[in-house]
Amino acid sequence: MILTGIGDEAGVLLDAQIKATKEVGWNYIEMRTVEVPGFPKGNFHDIPDKAFDIAVARLEEAGLGVYCFGSAIANWSKKIGDPFQITVDEVRRCIPRMKRVGAKFVRIMSYKPGDGESTIPPEVFRRIEEVTRMFGDEGLQVVHENCMNYGGMSWRHGLQLLEKCPGLKWVFDTGNPVFNPDRSKAKPWPRQDAWEFWENIRDHVVHIHVKDAVYVPAKNDCDYTYPGEGQGRVRDILKDAFSRGYDAGISIEPHVAVVFHDASTKADSSVVFESYIRYGRELGKMIDGIKAEIAPAGSRVSPALAR
Repeated sequence: MILTGIGDEAGVLLDAQIKATKEVGWNYIEMRTVEVPGFPKGNFHDIPDKAFDIAVARLEEAGLGVYCFGSAIANWSKKIGDPFQITVDEVRRCIPRMKRVGAKFVRIMSYKPGDGESTIPPEVFRRIEEVTRMFGDEGLQVVHENCMNYGGMSWRHGLQLLEKCPGLKWVFDTGNPVFNPDRSKAKPWPRQDAWEFWENIRDHVVHIHVKDAVYVPAKNDCDYTYPGEGQGRVRDILKDAFSRGYDAGISIEPHVAVVFHDASTKADSSVVFESYIRYGRELGKMIDGIKAEIAPAGSRVSPALAR
């Protein structure tokens, strides 16, 4: 099992991301947005070549590997009406950079649906199938995240996407069902159930994002919590995953101090950094507790933080 985290949740500066990863005791990082001195921040597959070279050198110097690219490919900022070339160009930039750092997984999404949509347009299937093929031809694994996208509209939509796109796998985010409406059900759409989504998609999951939250109807949004304190069923899902032999990546995406991709939210950088450290340590303790609980009598459980 590999414990890691989406680095920009500790801070946008690369040095902050490296420091946080080392402080928690992890050997891998999930790269998403990053800023290196002298260059503007951007997704790891979009920053200038020189900035990328600097980042790679710093990661190598720190002895950190890149487990997954948290790409912007087909994410919630893109619509299916946008030219497909935008997506193709992102894929072509991403592939050589993944190979450069030895990452095997790339997180993608499936475009942002309109407010009233409840079905996946055929063009989404066509594009995601092509994206999956492009990466697959290079020996790289695409993982789709349940988020504010067509495939994340419900677990039923997720299975439909997987069926139509051979080779596609899933990165399950425990917290995203808490705020996402279940568009497979009758209006007014209820919020998704994290356990129900997990139970139906788990056979396709090869990576997990840990996020937790409590939905607040009065503000039509979530309050994000530390793992196990919200409605994301984090402990139940991880226990089920481990009981079924899951031994792959688990990556934190706290959101507790700031929702990184929400420009309207601000937080002190030290608060963001420290909350990331706390989140990672609390998750590690939770995992150790789960593994001790399900381990056969007499077996020895290695501390999660040492992995």
